[in-house]
Amino acid sequence: MRNVVWLVLLFAVAVVAALTLGDNTGMASFYWGGWRVDLSLNFFILAALATGFALMTAVQAVNALIGLPKRAREWRMLRLERAAQAALRDAQAEFFAGRYGRAHKAAQRAIAIQEDRHDPGEDQDFRTLALLLAAASLHRLQDRGRRDALLRQALQRGRRGSGQVVDEGVRLLAAEWALDDRDGPRALALLAELPPGVARRTQALRLKLQAARMERRPMDALHTARLLANHQAFSATAAQGLLRSLAIEALESAHDADQLRRAWQQFDAADQRDPFVAARAARRAAQLLAAEDGRAWLRPLWERLETLGADGRAEVALALVDAAAGLGPDWLARVEAAQRAWPTEPAVQAAAGAVLAECRLWGKARRPLELAARDPLLQPRARRLAWRALARLAEAEGDDARALDCLRQAAEQD
Repeated sequence: MRNVVWLVLLFAVAVVAALTLGDNTGMASFYWGGWRVDLSLNFFILAALATGFALMTAVQAVNALIGLPKRAREWRMLRLERAAQAALRDAQAEFFAGRYGRAHKAAQRAIAIQEDRHDPGEDQDFRTLALLLAAASLHRLQDRGRRDALLRQALQRGRRGSGQVVDEGVRLLAAEWALDDRDGPRALALLAELPPGVARRTQALRLKLQAARMERRPMDALHTARLLANHQAFSATAAQGLLRSLAIEALESAHDADQLRRAWQQFDAADQRDPFVAARAARRAAQLLAAEDGRAWLRPLWERLETLGADGRAEVALALVDAAAGLGPDWLARVEAAQRAWPTEPAVQAAAGAVLAECRLWGKARRPLELAARDPLLQPRARRLAWRALARLAEAEGDDARALDCLRQAAEQD
């Protein structure tokens, strides 16, 4: 097909030349001093075209000759660039293959080749990536001294380089290595230097969560875990378990009632609605002689016991047992309604018995306390408290033998 096109073009050129140059009636005359030169118009046109072509060819040849050193330098730079890229690819392949010593050597070779270029417009990001790869290899080899030296160079070049993404990657990788070294403060310092947008990325939040847990800062870890859960970084079950454990850890870290109240106020509404978290908060409040606060935290959950499920009701009910000291008559209607609604759940019966006993309604308290004390599925602590309450009831009735038997039963609970 190409030959046919060229043949058609050749015929077209022949036709145009025959039509334009066939009538050779024109003449071109040149005068110089006393001389005169006459040329046919066709010959003059062909001579002019040939002369222009020759001049253009000569100029291109001179330019090519003059630009030969520049092209040779560009060729050499290109060859070095390709060699450096090949060395960097070798380093990546060796790193992923687990040959960290070879990966480090290949990355160093890529850096050396890049330095041989002596290019004013050197690619800073390439060198930074090569330094990171070499440092990562040394990190795997547990050579922290040389790793930190290369990391400092990468951080300095990351600030000067044009690629912001590379600089962010350097800091995230440095924070991850700090966590591997069990250096939580350094990891948190590196993460604090990140821009706000980068600090909200999933990887940065994961690292911040690990650093906060390492430094035993459960409240910071809880807020970070909440952000990760909102980003769907965990499954729903894993997120719930993690948030619950961090909230409980924050509660356990409180050393007095004021710290416990501040921790509770910093919780999200979802944490405060968690029956396991609220139950642990109430127990901790009872331990810190602030049982009234614990009962106040349990009250919203007690109002909706039907939505908590059996496990949630058991936790809230047993927490109320621990926080029953000093309880007033305002809880009587609530616990009696719960006692009637769930007569077969021992934890609810134990809570009803504890509240009734605290209000000194011994006649009503006897049956739920006996049900709780004899239920083998109930927690030993709850059974122990039920037997002690029964012992107080027996003492109030003057039955010392029964009181001693109840105390003996309480002591046998394990």
